[in-house]
Amino acid sequence: MRRERRLRRRNNNFFYFIGATIILLFITSIVLYKVYNNKLSNISKSMISTDDLIGLTPNKKIDTESASSILSKTIEEVKEDNVENIVDNNIEEIKEDEETIAEEKQIAERTTNNLIENTDSKETSVEEPKPEPKKELVFIYPVQGEIIREFAMENLIYSNTLEEWTTHQGIDIKADRTTVVKAAEEGTVVAIKNDPRYGLTVIIEHQDGFKTVYSNLLTTKFVSEDEHVEKEQTLGTVGNSAVFEIADEPHLHFEIIKDGEYVDPLKYLK
Repeated sequence: MRRERRLRRRNNNFFYFIGATIILLFITSIVLYKVYNNKLSNISKSMISTDDLIGLTPNKKIDTESASSILSKTIEEVKEDNVENIVDNNIEEIKEDEETIAEEKQIAERTTNNLIENTDSKETSVEEPKPEPKKELVFIYPVQGEIIREFAMENLIYSNTLEEWTTHQGIDIKADRTTVVKAAEEGTVVAIKNDPRYGLTVIIEHQDGFKTVYSNLLTTKFVSEDEHVEKEQTLGTVGNSAVFEIADEPHLHFEIIKDGEYVDPLKYLK
C-alpha cells in the first residue's frame, strides 16, 4: 500500500512539474512577444518613409530612388557637401570684393590723374611770363619856348585873330618857324591832317587813354600814320598854318586829351 502511495505521489509531482514548466514557458513567450512588438513600434516611429521625405521637400519632385539615395548619404558626404557650398560662397564673395577693389582703384586713378592735370595746369600758369608793367608816362615839352596862351576851357581868353573872347583847348608855345617839333612821349601816330582851325596837325595815341596833338605845323613829312614813334622823335617843324591863330607869333599849338576829354598840358609836362 505504501509503495503505491509513493508511486502516485511521484506521478503527481511529475505532472505538477510538467504543468508548471509549460505555464512558465507560455508566460515567458507572451512577455517576449510584447517586448518585441514594443521595439518594432518604436523603430517604425523613428523611421521616415520615402513618401514623408518627398512631402517635406518644397517645390521639387523627388522620386523614390533619389529619396533613398539621400537617406543613404553618410555623415562624411554631407560634410563634404557643406564644405563645397562654403567654398563656393567664399569664392563668390572674393570675386565681388575683387570687383569692388578694382572699381575703387579706377576711381582713385582718375582722381589722381585729375589732381596731376590740375597741378600741371597750375604750374603751367605759374610759368607763363607775366605781362610787363606799364611804363609811367612822363611828357616832355615838344619845343622849348614861352607859353604865350594857356589852357582855358572854363575861362574865356581873347583871340587876336578872331578878335573875340573864346575857349582854348591847349597851350601855345612860342618858337621860331622851322623849329623841330618832337614827340612828347612814346606812342603811335593815329592821324595826320589839315585841321580847318589849327592847320597841319599830328595826333599820337599813348597808353592809359592819353593822346597828344601837335598843330600849326609847317610840315608833317617826317612821320606817317600808324607809325610807332619814340619819345623825342621828330614829328615836323613849327609853322603858321593855324587859321584861328594866324595873327599870333610863330608858335606850336599843343593839346593833351585824357579819355576823350581835354586837360591842361601844363599839369603833365615836365
